Amino acid sequence: MLIIILMKNSTMIITQTTAALALMALLGACSTDDGGAEAAEGNTAEDSAEETGKQSADEPSDDSVEPSERETSEAGGPTPRLAVTYDGGVQVLEGATLEELADFPADGFLRLNPAGDGRHLFLTEGEGFRLLDAGTWGEPHGDHSHSYTTDPLLTDITVDGDTPGHVVSHEGTGTLFFDGSGEIRTYDLDSLDAETEIDAEEASVPDAHHGVAVTLADGSRLETIGDGDDRSGARVVDADGEEIAASEDCPGVHGETAMDDGTLALGCEDGALLYSDGEFTKVAAEDSVETSDGYARTGNLFPAEGSTVLLGDRNLDPDGEEPMTEIALLDAETQEFTGVDVGAAYNFRSLARGPEGEALVLAEDGVLHAYDESGEDAWELEIMDPWTEPEEWQEPRPAITVDGDLAYITDPESQEVHLVDLTERKIINSAELDVVPNEIAIADGRVPKGADEDHEGHDHEEHNHEDHDH
Repeated sequence: MLIIILMKNSTMIITQTTAALALMALLGACSTDDGGAEAAEGNTAEDSAEETGKQSADEPSDDSVEPSERETSEAGGPTPRLAVTYDGGVQVLEGATLEELADFPADGFLRLNPAGDGRHLFLTEGEGFRLLDAGTWGEPHGDHSHSYTTDPLLTDITVDGDTPGHVVSHEGTGTLFFDGSGEIRTYDLDSLDAETEIDAEEASVPDAHHGVAVTLADGSRLETIGDGDDRSGARVVDADGEEIAASEDCPGVHGETAMDDGTLALGCEDGALLYSDGEFTKVAAEDSVETSDGYARTGNLFPAEGSTVLLGDRNLDPDGEEPMTEIALLDAETQEFTGVDVGAAYNFRSLARGPEGEALVLAEDGVLHAYDESGEDAWELEIMDPWTEPEEWQEPRPAITVDGDLAYITDPESQEVHLVDLTERKIINSAELDVVPNEIAIADGRVPKGADEDHEGHDHEEHNHEDHDH
């Protein structure tokens, strides 16, 4: 049975997946005053629910509100929220209804990166990373977790440096990289707070470049090697900064990602570089391309849970004048590349993975193309009118991001955001914005992987039980 809800700016057809999301937003089981999962000392969560009353998280927030003054409500499950940048600020939308929850002014060209804890995002604003609290999160309680919401807030918490670049979260630790200085800042995911300055450990690479760093569970760190525009590979240093592994066989290194088994992958101008079990392995792209010089740049890589195959973009023109029309599928287990011709141009914001591991490509023909892990056509869905990539990479162009079996897709031309059910393969909601959307990112509201789920003394019977290039 389909449920149709008419709203001011949109009509939403809800499948089972989206109906569950909408229901979660309505099932506030308890609320607290302190912005956390536990009530004030001496009170239970149920007691606090009676004191604070109705949830206010669905109302647009005032950016001058004190973080501690926001009311908190328990939800029936994870409540995703979508952040959208535009020229002049960033908006936060409710994930199921696409209703605007908050609109925060901000200056300059703005970029978005999830902080890694399911709740916060970093807004790249000027010379620093600024913490954006999307107001949705989960907290573990033994064999289950509880979900909470509050008003979104663009905080005054920043980590400043020269030319902020990539943000990476891995195994409970987040890592910020500053391209202009080569400085690195690492933070614990569970330490992020709208009222507390980020206690970040400092390190740096030998030479500044557009790079990335990943902090591993044992305190070691993978970091790219480069000097200015000349990027050649990566190395791993131990917790004391001593080099333990290195490879310079990755020209133009860019696009770090991590796989289920802990393998780290980096894109190169001629393939990819893998790091696993203390060793680097180069996978060349030459056998899967027809270019005479073997140039086949992969600048972004996308994993899928339970899969050994990575999706990457593929640029076959070293001068960058021809658009990308081919994607690369890298099987990290067999260490083989497969090239797939999409038949239409796409760009670095066009790629994502589906719930079955599909390679998703939002191309300039206005179609969302899906391929299985062997590179065969799986399905396609028309999303919008055909479009053309703008000349400057900072200018708005359609973008896609995925949360489970739901995809969020922007259309700057129509100023819309579309919500796509990837299982049903249909658009189930569209909302018109009053701004031109640029970058997007999700705060999924889930407990991050690796969070401590052992909370002694918690009575489980008291409660209902219910994852940039340019």
